[in-house]
Amino acid sequence: MADSTDQDATPADAEAPAGPQPQAPPLVVNAQYIKDLSLEVPNCPEVFAKLRQTPQVGVDVDVRTRRLADSNYEVTLHLRSRGRVEDETVFIVELTYGGVFTLNNVLDEHVRPVLLIECPRLMFPFARGVIATVTREGGIPPLLINPIDFADLYRRQLEREQGAAQAPGPAEGEAAEGEAAETEPPSDDGAGDGDPGDGEPAAA
Repeated sequence: MADSTDQDATPADAEAPAGPQPQAPPLVVNAQYIKDLSLEVPNCPEVFAKLRQTPQVGVDVDVRTRRLADSNYEVTLHLRSRGRVEDETVFIVELTYGGVFTLNNVLDEHVRPVLLIECPRLMFPFARGVIATVTREGGIPPLLINPIDFADLYRRQLEREQGAAQAPGPAEGEAAEGEAAETEPPSDDGAGDGDPGDGEPAAA
């Protein structure tokens, strides 16, 4: 008579030990879009005769952020440019270009630099393309905005904030000049001081 014994058996389809789970990237681009766009060519068609000269172009830059929910943020890149020939305005173009980003496992002290440096840096080529296209379709040479140093804009923003913090404030109960006595803190953050940048109209 055969004896039977109990033995531990390992099923052939037993699950292997789970390996490390992949981590989400620290910065995710969820959406990019045009929030506002306008082009003015106020002195056309007469101004077209002056386009044989290269317009003098200035570019104002501003970046704003807004928290949406959890780790999601909206970043808006504001670009405004005016072209002049002989003190006559050739064009005015304004663009507000937005993006929604998710930040994963980003340290608190790094959130603001990421939003005000990395996010607009990713958005800028698309915004630049929009402005180049709309100016070309408006009948003027396409405006090609030179690269923008968003890290420098952020650094200057920090310097202004530090200077404002060190400046003496109004006496208690008084409002600073140009301010209301009771104000609510803004819900967004921003960098950019409206300093003119550079743009180059392409050859017609």
